[in-house]
Amino acid sequence: MFGFLKRPVVVTFDINLNIVALTGVGLLSRLWQLSYPRAVVFDEVYYGQYVSFYMKRIFFLDDSGPPFGHMLLALGGYLGGFDGNFLWNRIGAEYSSNVPVWSLRLLPALAGALSVPVAYQIVSELHFSHCAAMGAALLMLIENALITQSRLMLLESLLIFFNLLAVLSYLKFFNSQKHSSFSLRWWFWLMLTGVSCSCAVGIRYMGVFTYLLVLSVAAVHAWHLIGDQSLTNIVVFCHLLARAVALLVIPVVLYLLFFYIHLMLLYRSGPHDQIMSSAFQASLEGGLARITQGQPLEVAFGSQVTLRNIFGKPLPCWLHSHQSTYPMIYENGRGSSHQQQVTCYPFKDVNNWWIVKDPGRHPLVVSNPPRPVRHGDIVQLVHGMTTRFLNTHDVAAPLSPHSQEVSCYVDYNVSMPAQNLWRLDIVNRESDRDIWKTILSEVRFVHVNTSAILKLSGAHLPDWGFRQLEVVGEKLSRGHHESMVWNVEEHRYGKSQEQRERELELHLPTQVDISRNLSFMAKFSELQWRMLTLRSEDSEHKYSSTPLEWVTLDTNIAYWLHPRTSAQIHLLGNIVIWDSASLATAFYALLFLWYLLRRQRSICDLPEDAWPRWVLAGALCAGGWALNYLPFFLMEKTLFLYHYLPALAFQILLLPIVLQHISDHLCRTQLQRSLFSALVVAWYSSACHVSNTLRPLTYGDRSLSPGELQALRWKDSWDILIRKY
Repeated sequence: MFGFLKRPVVVTFDINLNIVALTGVGLLSRLWQLSYPRAVVFDEVYYGQYVSFYMKRIFFLDDSGPPFGHMLLALGGYLGGFDGNFLWNRIGAEYSSNVPVWSLRLLPALAGALSVPVAYQIVSELHFSHCAAMGAALLMLIENALITQSRLMLLESLLIFFNLLAVLSYLKFFNSQKHSSFSLRWWFWLMLTGVSCSCAVGIRYMGVFTYLLVLSVAAVHAWHLIGDQSLTNIVVFCHLLARAVALLVIPVVLYLLFFYIHLMLLYRSGPHDQIMSSAFQASLEGGLARITQGQPLEVAFGSQVTLRNIFGKPLPCWLHSHQSTYPMIYENGRGSSHQQQVTCYPFKDVNNWWIVKDPGRHPLVVSNPPRPVRHGDIVQLVHGMTTRFLNTHDVAAPLSPHSQEVSCYVDYNVSMPAQNLWRLDIVNRESDRDIWKTILSEVRFVHVNTSAILKLSGAHLPDWGFRQLEVVGEKLSRGHHESMVWNVEEHRYGKSQEQRERELELHLPTQVDISRNLSFMAKFSELQWRMLTLRSEDSEHKYSSTPLEWVTLDTNIAYWLHPRTSAQIHLLGNIVIWDSASLATAFYALLFLWYLLRRQRSICDLPEDAWPRWVLAGALCAGGWALNYLPFFLMEKTLFLYHYLPALAFQILLLPIVLQHISDHLCRTQLQRSLFSALVVAWYSSACHVSNTLRPLTYGDRSLSPGELQALRWKDSWDILIRKY
């Protein structure tokens, strides 16, 4: 029974020294003097703010991507003992002693270093030679733009690492299934593929491009698997189910988990609250929660309310009125009703308060017991400070002549009677007798006389309207839109019938004590929608560029300049690698089409075992480049050179593959192969030379004279290199 104890337990390891060496030099290139410079470098000014918010548990919203990447940066700060107390107000600001610079930059640097051996393994798993794999890894190692980006508190190196890890994991899974399907190794690599894809998407939305690439390749392989007659139906079903769980279910679950942790950590009110709905704000500790906690839940006749527009664009705002009236004649010569202005005001103000009145009764206070307002009820909205009724009529709005003017009615004793009856339409009701609820109910106000709907047009009124936002009556309803939807944010039961006492009451804060919490899925849905739809105002940046400029490297970004010396850091690519990678991609595409045409004519230039390998390499590397690059031509946002780096990583993988293919299949004689090998060695030497030449701008650790700086511009370096070689 215990016979196994008679023999020693032996554990053997296969250690690839190439991978060990590449990992070592990768760590050295990325971690060397990582805390230099001790100053805010370029976009660290933004990511540092988010790290501080995490340290202080303050809610924030970043429309650039999901929160996983920000949480990784915050993890580095947490491990370094960062307390979040640093003013991230300008690029170049010196870090104070409490900021653990090395720790904050550590995870991006590790990701950049580990991308080097991952690149080696990807080419190796595609069954190309160790020389080609080593070539891909060395190119990743010496590429200046990748080094610069990975040595700072930025997200691109993290994204590139998980992109490459997803591709590597899938290749290892695909290669292992030929011999050991459903083994522990098989399950590990399949699950890691899904996890890596989810992490890539969780860092930047750009990660979805690589996720789609992996899904597409997996779908093609699954289709071939279905046609494999050697497998039973049960086995095929198990294969498909395993792929669905690992590549679809797990990424979705992890993506939700990222947001769950994000929202669990950030439970305090912060500067970005205004973008979110009233319900979301009320779920945060402090801020609006202090005001809205314990408010009466059910809106009743006589309730005093503030009405916030759900749309929140161009700014979050509340229905508002004041003593001023519309001008008699507008600038374009049109006339107005000269009634009291009604606007949407983006700040909390006593003039945002309205009283919900029963048209059939005179009192402006809540009865005992309160009579709740229900869906479909007819109400009047009385402005609390001026006691005038919300009104609309067949008069063109100031800036939206196709819509009706909204005003508070002033009786000028002319032939323009009041039209101040509104029907309450609860948009998110569960039944036709739903009660209007504070914060939770999303409502529309439909004008009884004209069927116009109270709507935020979003236009800024001229100076006579104090630059506040225009509110109109939308008569031609074009379906449901958030600009027509409002919700009660602040609410109290009115107690004072006299105007003077009521004005004093409106100035007092609401003070009762209950809490209202949103479910995680409600918070996630709103936060995700805001992140996808929120667009900051596009503005030209001196370092912005177009996708065409990335390929030719006709752009760079000055990241940091020493305030006293001329030492500086630039995001600047190695022109030898960039141009060669672009040529290799074009060459692969043309050669692939040529092979495809000849195979259609039953002419096979490649052996049958080499053709699938050539196609798979192109699908992953050239396809990865295309999916991570071409969509930027359709994006209407400010773009920078660093957006190209994930696509460049795939191009770098393709370059040594194309070089090996030329050597193995296009060079016919041994002499041709020898000459081509010599050219490849010279080319690698030139790439290393340019990388070393640009080193002062990559690390920023050496003072430069104006002449030296001019000589380091990549075009000048390229000209010098051509003359030298």
